[in-house]
Amino acid sequence: MIKTIEWKDNRVFMLDQSRLPDKVVYVECTDYHKVAEGIKKLWIRGAPAIGIATAMGIALGAQEIAASNFEEFVEGLQPIFNTLLDTRPTAVNIHWAVVRIKKFLQENNQRPVNELKRLLINESQAILDEDIAINKAIGEWGAHFIKDGDTILTHCNAGSLATGGYGTATAPMLVAKAQGKRIHVIADETRPVLQGARLTSWELMQSGIPVTLITDNTAGALMKRGMIDLAIVGTDRTTRNGDVANKIGTYTVAVMCREHGIPFYVAAPLSSVDFNMACGDMIPIEERDADEVRIIRGNLVAPAGVNVINLAFDVTPAKYVSAFFTEKGAFKPGDLKKLTREDIDLESIRLHHS
Repeated sequence: MIKTIEWKDNRVFMLDQSRLPDKVVYVECTDYHKVAEGIKKLWIRGAPAIGIATAMGIALGAQEIAASNFEEFVEGLQPIFNTLLDTRPTAVNIHWAVVRIKKFLQENNQRPVNELKRLLINESQAILDEDIAINKAIGEWGAHFIKDGDTILTHCNAGSLATGGYGTATAPMLVAKAQGKRIHVIADETRPVLQGARLTSWELMQSGIPVTLITDNTAGALMKRGMIDLAIVGTDRTTRNGDVANKIGTYTVAVMCREHGIPFYVAAPLSSVDFNMACGDMIPIEERDADEVRIIRGNLVAPAGVNVINLAFDVTPAKYVSAFFTEKGAFKPGDLKKLTREDIDLESIRLHHS
């Protein structure tokens, strides 16, 4: 398991994923501004991972606040919350982490400020530990839908690097391998930042899972040839009705899967499900710098100054999703909203692969 982020010696250390696979370099963050920079510049990326980074960034910034009471302390945290919330708008886990920390503070509002500072460190570590456990549970549920001999398509990177560890979309693959199933993964390169080429293929090779890298526009041709059995992707935000915001190109994969009768699965920790958002049309879509498209690894690959549309994400309608793999089970898109009910019988809505 590749360590993406950790708290050590009152600092946050994050793996600089922009330098993979050439170099494995950890960036030392001594203040929350550096953590925010890391999220913005994709040193750390993936919805669960940036949620963890947000919690650790808050804990890091909290250590520098001079406050004599709870109210002053919370007031001092507001600029930290705002800075982290402004980094990337599409992934819901940043907002989720801020809300969780705010709730945690309210539950401990009678404690001294110095104790709160320590408790925020503990809470950020708890979020990291919980994420790893959640991902393993997703893997156990998702592996039921993988058969011996299957070839799995994945898009972007939803592996250990995108989480606290173990990954979301890769978790069922790791569990399937541990079960002795012979699987093969096809990874889309994922332009323009090449997360599939640089990260997913590297991770899977490190895990001993056979992987083949393809250009993004090859997937449809392989489906037509009968070379893909199922697709598993991650999610940066899933809405209450089951619409999925994920890395740009995911929508294309989903439509092609539907056309060829191939199951399209989404690995979704419940922290990435925005139960307050009705549908995907409401999701803010991040648009990134044009030079991410014009330049690859320092080399200009398009005419200088050419106009560029660089959407970081797209939205896949729920109708294209065969099932969601969550830590509580596999569910149809229409059943996601039922998971907010405390009285729901989970077994009655779980999907079981025959």
